[in-house]
Amino acid sequence: MDAFFASVELRFYPELKGQAVVVGGTRAHGPQTLPDGSRRFARLRDYVGRGVVTTSTYEARALGVFSGMGLMQSAKLAPEAILLPAQFEAYRDYSRRFKAAVAAIAPHIEDRGIDEIYMDLSEHPEPTLPLVQRLKAAVQEATGLTCSIGVAPNKLLAKIGSDLDKPDGITLLAEADIPTRIWPLPPRKINGIGPRAAAKLEQLGIHSIGTLAATPGDFLVRHFGPTQGVWLHRAANGQDERPVVTSREPRSISRETTFERDLHVRQDRPELSRQFTALCERVAADLARKGYLSRTIGIKLRFADFESVTRDLTLPAPVDDAAAIRRAAGECLKRVPLERKIRLLGVRCSSLTPRALASLRETRQAQLPF
Repeated sequence: MDAFFASVELRFYPELKGQAVVVGGTRAHGPQTLPDGSRRFARLRDYVGRGVVTTSTYEARALGVFSGMGLMQSAKLAPEAILLPAQFEAYRDYSRRFKAAVAAIAPHIEDRGIDEIYMDLSEHPEPTLPLVQRLKAAVQEATGLTCSIGVAPNKLLAKIGSDLDKPDGITLLAEADIPTRIWPLPPRKINGIGPRAAAKLEQLGIHSIGTLAATPGDFLVRHFGPTQGVWLHRAANGQDERPVVTSREPRSISRETTFERDLHVRQDRPELSRQFTALCERVAADLARKGYLSRTIGIKLRFADFESVTRDLTLPAPVDDAAAIRRAAGECLKRVPLERKIRLLGVRCSSLTPRALASLRETRQAQLPF
């Protein structure tokens, strides 16, 4: 999906279309309705705090504002940009809409998050270009939003292709297109090459995917190790055998929040308690929505000096209700010396069991003879 969160926001506030808009503020940064019916929006220049950019429109990106940046840092680049709070329930609703629209036409789907999917079209009887155009039209009709689609022999190339002609683009890539379309790009365009690996490649004089593809494999293995070195060489040459996976069991479900200011354990106890309870309730709601129970409950704390600690507790039986999760998370919290102010708090549920499977086990146990 194209600038997904920001595009959803423009559905609510169409008067902002074509403007630099940044999503990432708090509820206090929501628009104000004036007596004449018009709306007044917060500006990025007025933001004070430690929040980060959730997403931004393409106009804001042209000014250098991207997701993950600090909002105050972004304000130096685009002080007049509109600032909006995130509306995650709305984003999830639009996510369900676009995925349902695609599934009605091409049901072999791998879900890759709220705004991205892979589709296996190899067995679809319809010619590729008309099919992709029909998919885009279905998404537009269901959501009012645009998407960009990359079609290629494998997932790695399709992912790269989906970014080449954004927004509202269609990119068809064949293996013969790799030298002209893929090799001139920087290595960071390969999904899986992060900032550290990209910086190391730069230091080694490898500035493009083509250069990476031409670099001997043994050289990459020496500098990146056997697993990553081999993968880098194969990825740069457009090789990827991963199938489209239509179902995947999650390993964990978590929620965390970064506070607007560092909270003191005693002086800010009511606020910490409220946030702690809210995180447990949100995780419980996630478990219920996805149909899982959790046996291992954990917490994550990041202190004002940026040191992070985690603690876990494995329960005798899996749970999914907020009260049980909070009790277990509270036990984890007691095992951490709380002598510093807290910057971030998180709650994590792992060792997941599908609710249906847990219910079946309970039924079988109840039927066992004494």
